[in-house]
Amino acid sequence: MLTYLATALPRFTSPAARLLALQCALRADALGHLRVPHGLLRGMRLYGCRELWQELAQAHWLDLPDLKSAPVEVQLRDATLLDQVPGRRTRRHAAHWALHPAPLALPATAPPAMGLTALVLAAHTCAHDHRGVDMDILARLCGHSPQQTADILDQLVRIRTLSTWRCNRDSNEVFWQLQPQAPTRPAALPRRDRTPQR
Repeated sequence: MLTYLATALPRFTSPAARLLALQCALRADALGHLRVPHGLLRGMRLYGCRELWQELAQAHWLDLPDLKSAPVEVQLRDATLLDQVPGRRTRRHAAHWALHPAPLALPATAPPAMGLTALVLAAHTCAHDHRGVDMDILARLCGHSPQQTADILDQLVRIRTLSTWRCNRDSNEVFWQLQPQAPTRPAALPRRDRTPQR
Protein backbone atom coordinates (compact mmCIF):
# COMPACT_ATOMS: atom_id res chain seq x y z
CA MET A 1 0.00 0.00 0.00
CA LEU A 2 2.91 2.35 0.72
CA THR A 3 4.28 1.65 -2.76
CA TYR A 4 0.87 2.24 -4.30
CA LEU A 5 0.46 5.59 -2.49
CA ALA A 6 3.96 6.67 -3.55
CA THR A 7 2.73 6.34 -7.14
CA ALA A 8 -0.86 7.55 -6.71
CA LEU A 9 -0.11 10.74 -4.76
CA PRO A 10 1.95 13.70 -6.01
CA ARG A 11 5.62 13.25 -5.17
CA PHE A 12 5.84 15.87 -2.45
CA THR A 13 2.54 15.16 -0.73
CA SER A 14 3.23 15.88 2.95
CA PRO A 15 4.02 12.98 5.29
CA ALA A 16 0.94 13.80 7.40
CA ALA A 17 -1.31 13.63 4.33
CA ARG A 18 0.33 10.34 3.33
CA LEU A 19 -0.36 8.85 6.77
CA LEU A 20 -3.97 10.00 6.53
CA ALA A 21 -4.29 8.57 3.01
CA LEU A 22 -2.84 5.26 4.20
CA GLN A 23 -5.45 4.93 6.94
CA CYS A 24 -8.22 5.86 4.50
CA ALA A 25 -7.01 3.36 1.90
CA LEU A 26 -6.75 0.52 4.41
CA ARG A 27 -10.12 1.24 6.06
CA ALA A 28 -12.23 1.87 2.92
CA ASP A 29 -14.92 -0.59 1.84
CA ALA A 30 -15.25 -2.12 -1.64
CA LEU A 31 -16.83 1.11 -2.95
CA GLY A 32 -14.06 3.35 -1.62
CA HIS A 33 -16.22 4.68 1.23
CA LEU A 34 -15.25 4.90 4.89
CA ARG A 35 -16.13 6.59 8.16
CA VAL A 36 -13.23 8.11 10.08
CA PRO A 37 -13.91 8.52 13.83
CA HIS A 38 -12.71 11.75 15.41
CA GLY A 39 -10.92 9.62 18.01
CA LEU A 40 -8.71 8.09 15.32
CA LEU A 41 -7.80 11.55 14.02
CA ARG A 42 -7.02 12.73 17.55
CA GLY A 43 -4.88 9.66 18.17
CA MET A 44 -2.93 10.40 15.00
CA ARG A 45 -2.65 14.07 16.04
CA LEU A 46 -4.42 15.04 12.80
CA TYR A 47 -7.77 16.21 14.20
CA GLY A 48 -8.83 19.57 12.77
CA CYS A 49 -6.12 19.51 10.09
CA ARG A 50 -8.35 20.59 7.20
CA GLU A 51 -5.31 21.34 5.05
CA LEU A 52 -4.44 17.62 4.87
CA TRP A 53 -7.88 16.73 3.52
CA GLN A 54 -7.58 19.62 1.05
CA GLU A 55 -4.18 18.35 -0.04
CA LEU A 56 -5.64 14.91 -0.85
CA ALA A 57 -8.70 16.45 -2.52
CA GLN A 58 -6.52 18.68 -4.72
CA ALA A 59 -4.65 15.54 -5.76
CA HIS A 60 -8.09 14.16 -6.86
CA TRP A 61 -7.58 11.23 -4.49
CA LEU A 62 -10.73 11.81 -2.42
CA ASP A 63 -13.75 14.11 -2.21
CA LEU A 64 -13.33 16.84 0.39
CA PRO A 65 -15.45 15.65 3.35
CA ASP A 66 -17.47 17.62 5.87
CA LEU A 67 -15.08 17.59 8.83
CA LYS A 68 -17.84 18.66 11.23
CA SER A 69 -19.68 15.37 10.81
CA ALA A 70 -18.97 12.66 13.35
CA PRO A 71 -17.61 10.32 12.12
CA VAL A 72 -16.13 11.97 9.03
CA GLU A 73 -17.71 10.44 5.91
CA VAL A 74 -15.05 9.97 3.23
CA GLN A 75 -15.33 8.93 -0.40
CA LEU A 76 -12.12 7.94 -2.20
CA ARG A 77 -11.91 8.87 -5.87
CA ASP A 78 -9.06 6.64 -7.00
CA ALA A 79 -10.71 3.66 -8.70
CA THR A 80 -7.43 1.76 -9.01
CA LEU A 81 -7.18 1.61 -5.22
CA LEU A 82 -9.73 -1.19 -5.06
CA ASP A 83 -7.41 -3.43 -7.11
CA GLN A 84 -4.49 -2.85 -4.72
CA VAL A 85 -5.81 -4.24 -1.47
CA PRO A 86 -6.39 -7.68 0.11
CA GLY A 87 -9.46 -8.63 2.17
CA ARG A 88 -11.05 -6.15 4.53
CA ARG A 89 -10.00 -7.96 7.72
CA THR A 90 -6.36 -7.99 6.59
CA ARG A 91 -6.56 -4.32 5.67
CA ARG A 92 -8.01 -3.36 9.06
CA HIS A 93 -5.24 -5.30 10.80
CA ALA A 94 -2.69 -3.46 8.64
CA ALA A 95 -4.33 -0.11 9.47
CA HIS A 96 -3.95 -0.81 13.19
CA TRP A 97 -0.35 -1.97 12.76
CA ALA A 98 0.47 1.19 10.77
CA LEU A 99 -0.46 3.26 13.85
CA HIS A 100 2.07 1.29 15.97
CA PRO A 101 4.59 -0.17 13.51
CA ALA A 102 6.42 -2.82 15.51
CA PRO A 103 9.30 -3.42 15.86
CA LEU A 104 10.02 0.33 15.64
CA ALA A 105 8.78 2.29 18.64
CA LEU A 106 8.28 6.05 18.48
CA PRO A 107 7.28 8.59 21.11
CA ALA A 108 3.70 9.84 20.81
CA THR A 109 5.02 13.33 20.02
CA ALA A 110 6.95 12.20 16.94
CA PRO A 111 6.20 14.41 13.91
CA PRO A 112 4.49 12.82 10.87
CA ALA A 113 7.70 12.81 8.79
CA MET A 114 9.43 10.70 11.42
CA GLY A 115 6.38 8.47 11.86
CA LEU A 116 6.09 7.76 8.13
CA THR A 117 9.81 6.97 7.84
CA ALA A 118 9.63 4.59 10.81
CA LEU A 119 6.58 2.92 9.24
CA VAL A 120 8.38 2.40 5.92
CA LEU A 121 11.41 0.94 7.73
CA ALA A 122 9.20 -1.34 9.81
CA ALA A 123 7.37 -2.56 6.70
CA HIS A 124 10.66 -3.43 5.00
CA THR A 125 12.03 -5.05 8.16
CA CYS A 126 8.97 -7.31 8.54
CA ALA A 127 8.36 -8.06 4.87
CA HIS A 128 11.90 -8.93 3.82
CA ASP A 129 13.51 -10.04 7.09
CA HIS A 130 16.43 -7.78 6.34
CA ARG A 131 17.24 -4.15 6.79
CA GLY A 132 18.14 -2.72 3.42
CA VAL A 133 16.39 -0.68 0.74
CA ASP A 134 17.50 1.65 -2.04
CA MET A 135 17.72 5.24 -0.79
CA ASP A 136 15.76 6.61 -3.76
CA ILE A 137 12.93 4.13 -3.10
CA LEU A 138 12.95 4.92 0.62
CA ALA A 139 12.83 8.66 -0.09
CA ARG A 140 9.97 8.22 -2.61
CA LEU A 141 7.90 6.15 -0.18
CA CYS A 142 8.35 8.86 2.46
CA GLY A 143 7.73 11.80 0.10
CA HIS A 144 11.14 13.32 0.87
CA SER A 145 14.38 14.05 -0.87
CA PRO A 146 17.24 11.63 -0.07
CA GLN A 147 18.87 14.34 2.07
CA GLN A 148 15.69 14.86 4.12
CA THR A 149 15.39 11.09 4.54
CA ALA A 150 18.99 10.90 5.79
CA ASP A 151 18.25 13.67 8.31
CA ILE A 152 15.23 11.78 9.63
CA LEU A 153 17.24 8.56 9.91
CA ASP A 154 19.76 10.51 12.01
CA GLN A 155 16.90 11.68 14.24
CA LEU A 156 15.69 8.07 14.65
CA VAL A 157 19.17 7.15 15.87
CA ARG A 158 19.22 10.12 18.29
CA ILE A 159 15.95 9.06 19.92
CA ARG A 160 17.17 5.43 20.04
CA THR A 161 14.54 3.98 17.71
CA LEU A 162 17.41 2.81 15.47
CA SER A 163 20.80 1.72 16.69
CA THR A 164 22.64 2.76 13.52
CA TRP A 165 22.11 3.27 9.81
CA ARG A 166 24.38 3.63 6.79
CA CYS A 167 24.12 4.08 3.04
CA ASN A 168 26.34 2.04 0.72
CA ARG A 169 27.71 4.59 -1.74
CA ASP A 170 28.20 2.02 -4.50
CA SER A 171 24.73 0.48 -4.42
CA ASN A 172 22.87 3.45 -2.84
CA GLU A 173 21.26 0.91 -0.49
CA VAL A 174 20.35 1.97 3.04
CA PHE A 175 20.93 -0.49 5.90
CA TRP A 176 19.76 -0.01 9.47
CA GLN A 177 19.87 -1.81 12.78
CA LEU A 178 17.17 -1.75 15.42
CA GLN A 179 18.00 -1.26 19.06
CA PRO A 180 19.05 -4.68 20.46
CA GLN A 181 16.67 -4.34 23.41
CA ALA A 182 13.90 -1.85 22.83
CA PRO A 183 13.16 0.16 25.98
CA THR A 184 9.71 -0.16 27.50
CA ARG A 185 9.03 3.42 26.49
CA PRO A 186 10.72 5.14 23.56
CA ALA A 187 13.09 7.97 24.34
CA ALA A 188 11.63 11.47 24.41
CA LEU A 189 12.26 13.63 21.39
CA PRO A 190 14.90 16.33 21.66
CA ARG A 191 13.16 19.67 22.17
CA ARG A 192 13.97 20.91 18.65
CA ASP A 193 12.24 17.89 17.08
CA ARG A 194 8.95 18.31 18.95
CA THR A 195 5.89 19.41 17.01
CA PRO A 196 3.53 21.86 18.66
CA GLN A 197 0.35 20.49 20.18
CA ARG A 198 -2.76 21.47 18.22
